[in-house]
Amino acid sequence: MQSALETFMTTGVLAFILTFTRVGSAMMIMPGIGDSFVSERVRLHLALALSFVLFPFIMPHIPSPVPQTIALFSLIAMELVIGLLIGTVARIFMTALDTAGMVVSTQSGLANAQVFNPSLASQGSIIGAFLSITGTVFLFATDLHHVLLMGIVESYNMFPIGDVPDTGSMAELITRAVAASFNLGIRLAAPFLVLTLLIYVGMGVLSRLMPQVQVFMVMLPIQILLSVILLMLAMTALFYHWASAYEGAILYFFSNAGSAN
Repeated sequence: MQSALETFMTTGVLAFILTFTRVGSAMMIMPGIGDSFVSERVRLHLALALSFVLFPFIMPHIPSPVPQTIALFSLIAMELVIGLLIGTVARIFMTALDTAGMVVSTQSGLANAQVFNPSLASQGSIIGAFLSITGTVFLFATDLHHVLLMGIVESYNMFPIGDVPDTGSMAELITRAVAASFNLGIRLAAPFLVLTLLIYVGMGVLSRLMPQVQVFMVMLPIQILLSVILLMLAMTALFYHWASAYEGAILYFFSNAGSAN
């Protein structure tokens, strides 16, 4: 009985530490949960709660016997890297909204209107900050955060404990995630690119017909007004398209991460 208790304490504590390292590092930078406006204490409590739930299922995968000091620290470091990879990829796909907002602000004449974006904890375009905050609300309203949490659980099948992840495959996945996020952001802002092109064509024709008119001063308020109206009309379709693409991108990432590893 004492031997079984000692074994459970040894493997159980190690399993909890390894689980908390991966889950905690992922949740600290994960969109929504890991945003700067969420208290560190809240993030810590969520990571602890999820780790308590998961660590009994991780115990069979713990190396036996328990690694010595150097190997143990290497094991914890690998779990930290895997958790950061999961959280970073989820965060990268979230930045598609900020990219779309930056393009929309530039095309609508609001590029110089800079505000603090709490989702990125930095200065950003006013429309980008609006889309990022609204996207975070939409993330929880549509239960997309469940996909992120399930991704953490499934990561133990893709990245088993003790296996050294392939750094080349990880770098390739990050590169593909950045490219896919930028592509999604441009697609979300495509209607505004078309609208701005039509406005610039009209400004060129007007400047030829009436050279004495200050075309830029006349058209800038109209450009801002039309962009705001288009944003209002396209808001629902924009977020639904982003949510669908976000879910597909996360699922695609985890399936390809498993094959790459």
